[in-house]
Amino acid sequence: MKISVIGSGYVGSVTAACFAEVGHEVVCVDVDKKKMDQINAGISPIYEEGLGELLQKYAGKSLTATTDYEYAIMNTDISFICVGTPSAEDGSIDLSIVRAATASIGAVLAKKEGYHVVVVKSTVVPETTEKFVLPILEEISGKIAGKDFGVAMNPEFLREGKAVYDFMHPDKIVVGAIDKKSGDLVSELYRTFKCEVTRTSLSTAEMIKYANNSLLATKISFANEIGNICKRLNVDTYEVMEAVGKDSRISPKFLNSGAGFGGSCFPKDVKALIGKAKEIGYSPDLLESVIAVNEKQPILMTEILQKKIGSLTGKKIAVLGLAFKNDTDDIRESRAIPVIAELLRLGAEVSAYDPMATENMKRIFPTIEYSEKAKDALKSADACLVMTEWDEFNKLDSEFEGMKEKIVIDGRRIVKAKNIDCEGLCW
Repeated sequence: MKISVIGSGYVGSVTAACFAEVGHEVVCVDVDKKKMDQINAGISPIYEEGLGELLQKYAGKSLTATTDYEYAIMNTDISFICVGTPSAEDGSIDLSIVRAATASIGAVLAKKEGYHVVVVKSTVVPETTEKFVLPILEEISGKIAGKDFGVAMNPEFLREGKAVYDFMHPDKIVVGAIDKKSGDLVSELYRTFKCEVTRTSLSTAEMIKYANNSLLATKISFANEIGNICKRLNVDTYEVMEAVGKDSRISPKFLNSGAGFGGSCFPKDVKALIGKAKEIGYSPDLLESVIAVNEKQPILMTEILQKKIGSLTGKKIAVLGLAFKNDTDDIRESRAIPVIAELLRLGAEVSAYDPMATENMKRIFPTIEYSEKAKDALKSADACLVMTEWDEFNKLDSEFEGMKEKIVIDGRRIVKAKNIDCEGLCW
C-alpha cells in the first residue's frame, strides 16, 4: 500500500522505515527540510537502534521524504499523523502541532478524488480523534468523514532504543476506526505481522495507550515507594521485588526502584490523563501520586549525598548518565535534569558524562563541565551520582580511583565496583 507519514521524529521515522521494511511504499512529510534531506540521504534524524540501517536500505526507493503535503497525500492512500503532543504548562496535552498537521491534510483532501484514510498515531487523549481531528478534516476539506474519507486511531507501543524491534515484533496492534472500511484498510497494513489486531472505537484505542503507559508508570512509582520504605528498614528492596515479580499476576518488569521514570511518554502521558480526568470532573488521586513519587525520587538522591558529605558548596559532583534511559540520546524528562538543577542550587560544581546525550543536555545546562569519558568526569570529584543504566557504568572500576572521595550514590543499581562507598537510592 502507499502510505504518507506526517512527522519525522521518534515515532514517525520508525513507522515510516518499518512500513517500508514490510513492503509498503512510504512518503515522509515534515516542515523541517533538513530532516527530509537527511532521510532522503539514508541518514537517521534521531538515534534509534536499527533505524539508520533501514533508511539506508530504502531511502530513494520505497521510502522518500518531502516538505510538500500535497505531493505526499495525493500520491498515497493512507496518512499517519505522527507529530508531537507535548505537555502544556498545566500538564494537559498540547494539540497545536496535531491541529497544524490535520489542517494541512484537510486542505489536500479538498482537492483529492477517491477515498483516503487519515490515521492518528500520535498519543492523544480519548475523544481527540473524534471531536478534534475529524471536525477539522471535515471543515477544511468540505467533505464528510466515513463517506468521502476515513478516520482511524492506531496507537504506538514503542520503547525508545528498541522502537524498531518493537514495531516489527509487537505485543499488540490496536486499530480504532469510525467505520469498518477505515479499520479494514489500516488493519491490512499489518497483515504480515504475527500479531492479532484488536479492533476498537477511536476513544477506546486512545485510552488503551494511556492506560498502558499509566500502569507501567504506576509500577515504577510503586516500586520506588516500597524502596523508600525498605531503605529506612534496612531491607533490600531489590530482593523484595525479585520475589514479588515471580507472582504471575504481577511479573518482574518495571519493578526496579531507583531515580524514577522519564522520557517522552510516561511523564507526559500520565499528566495528560490526569488533565483529561479533571476536565470531565474526576479526581485521579492514584495517578497524581504516581507523578508525585516520581518527582520526589531525584531530590532524595541529593539528600542522601548531603548526609554523606555535608554541604555541597564548592564540591565537585560527577553525574554519570544524562539520557532518560540507556541506548538513546533523548533527555526529555531525564531524572538527571532535576538532579543537576538541585546540585547547582546547592552550590556544587557539576562534571557530567553520557555516551550519547551530552550535546542535548548542553542546551539545558550550557555552563557545567562535560567530559568525553567517565574517568575524566570522576577525576577529583567529591562524589558521584549515577543516573542512567548504561552498560559501561556496570564495568567501571579503576576509574573511581581518581575521585577525591570514592562516594557513589547509585540511582540505578548498576555500579559493581569494589572499594568504593556506594549507596543506593532505595537500597
